Amino acid sequence: MMLSGEAFDKVARVVGLGYPGGPKVDKLAKEGTIPIELPTTNIDNLDFSFSGIKTAVINLNHKDSNINKADLCLGFEKAATEMLVNNTLKAVNQTGIKKIVLAGGVSANSYIRGSFEKLAKEENLDIFFPELKLCTDNAAMIASAGYYNFIAGKRSDLSLNAVPNLKLGE
Repeated sequence: MMLSGEAFDKVARVVGLGYPGGPKVDKLAKEGTIPIELPTTNIDNLDFSFSGIKTAVINLNHKDSNINKADLCLGFEKAATEMLVNNTLKAVNQTGIKKIVLAGGVSANSYIRGSFEKLAKEENLDIFFPELKLCTDNAAMIASAGYYNFIAGKRSDLSLNAVPNLKLGE
């Protein structure tokens, strides 16, 4: 399951926080007191989308220029994290796997970390996330993968293109 930093970047842009969005949304959300309710999807399988939440943030912000931005960011974090936690729990129940790893830039978000720590305690799970200094937009992980590919003799020319939905092992 993945929550893309793109979702945080878009919310940050909409509420006027700039880029990179993740740390700025996290910081402003801490000033929120009443999270604004945003829609979440509940699909029977483990698929989900954050487009509805992003659209709701955009629409609410455009309808009311005086909306409390901190409460809106808190509502976004709450809704997105609820979807992540619920789907993770579904996956745990379906597979019996008890070890959860959070990685990438979004794993630095304090609300997400706290919610997963709470889930781990409630469900007797092992939760792992990198140190905050390693949660910077996957750069360390990309560099590591590049290093090991280079050592293995794998090379690409300048025609190489990004494949955002590439699965592990492909």
